[in-house]
Amino acid sequence: MGVLGLKPIKLLPARERVASALRKAIIGRQIQEGETLTLESTAQELGVSITPVREAFRILERDGLISLEQNKAAVVLGVNEKTIREHYQIRATLESEACRLCCENGGDLTPVRECLEASIDALEAKDSGNYANFNQSFHYEIWSAAGNEKMEKMLMELWNGLSMGVKTTESEYAVKSTEEHKRILAAMEKRDGKLAAEEMRSHIYRSMQDVLTRYV
Repeated sequence: MGVLGLKPIKLLPARERVASALRKAIIGRQIQEGETLTLESTAQELGVSITPVREAFRILERDGLISLEQNKAAVVLGVNEKTIREHYQIRATLESEACRLCCENGGDLTPVRECLEASIDALEAKDSGNYANFNQSFHYEIWSAAGNEKMEKMLMELWNGLSMGVKTTESEYAVKSTEEHKRILAAMEKRDGKLAAEEMRSHIYRSMQDVLTRYV
């Protein structure tokens, strides 16, 4: 049970979690262009089996972030401002539409609200690890409530975790993100699809601007 005694939070499947961790590290320049990633070392570092790492490598190759070498190793390709903008533009388009669909379809927002409440508790407890999970789950529950399985799958494969810039601490990022999540949920609870979509789009684009501080 979570901190509020609620049902366990919904996290991404293993391959998407691995892809997310690697995408975040590549976008955040923790993993540099030209570095080689192996299945074994990546699996060991992330505490997973080789299978989800292999599947994650395929996702990232399709995204143009890595180049596979005989399916056992991957070379990190260059990421630039254009790459980042395109990634967040796609996310903003899909996630804002997911919010609109939630409102249009009368999707159950209870899990979304529970994730937001749990993330606020984690933030107050300075529990950054759980905050990141609740942040992920907040978005995941919106995708699920939208009722479009293909869109949900696409968004799972695009997830890249907390989009922190060079001058932002994790706690500062969490405070800003939580306030934006409150506005997104408030709009969805009013079933105002247009406003919910606008709030989500602003949230994603603000994240993009944070990340771009790493590319100045």
